[in-house]
Amino acid sequence: QVQLVESGGGLVQPGGSLRLSCAASGFKLDYYGVGWFRQVPGKEREGVGCIANSDGSTRYADSVKGRFTISRDNTKNTVFLQMNSLKPDDTAVYYCASERPPIRLGVCPQSASAYATWGQGTQVTVSS
Repeated sequence: QVQLVESGGGLVQPGGSLRLSCAASGFKLDYYGVGWFRQVPGKEREGVGCIANSDGSTRYADSVKGRFTISRDNTKNTVFLQMNSLKPDDTAVYYCASERPPIRLGVCPQSASAYATWGQGTQVTVSS
C-alpha cells in the first residue's frame, strides 16, 4: 500500500524547535519530489517548502525561509522538516506529499496540485 505518514508534531513554546518526519511505505520516496504544506482551519492550504528528487535542492516559502530546513534520509525512505525559531503563526496541521509524475529533475514544485500522494497530517501548536 502506497502511503505517507507524518510524525513529530506537538506543542512547543515560541522560539522552540520541532522536527517532523514523513515516512513512505510501498514506494521509494527518493524517486519523487516531496512537498510540505500546512493548513489552519478556515484557511487555504499553504506551501511551506519542498525538496527535489535528484540533487536534493530545496525551496521555501518566504514566511519560513531561514527557520525551516527540509532534508532526506533515503536509507530510511523519509523526508524531514526541521523547524526552528517557531512562532505562534506556525500553528497548523502539517502535511507532506509526494510529487505527481512526470517527475522533474532538480526542481520541486511548490503548488499543491503537483502532488499526488498525501499524508494524514500532524498538528503543530506553538503557544506559551
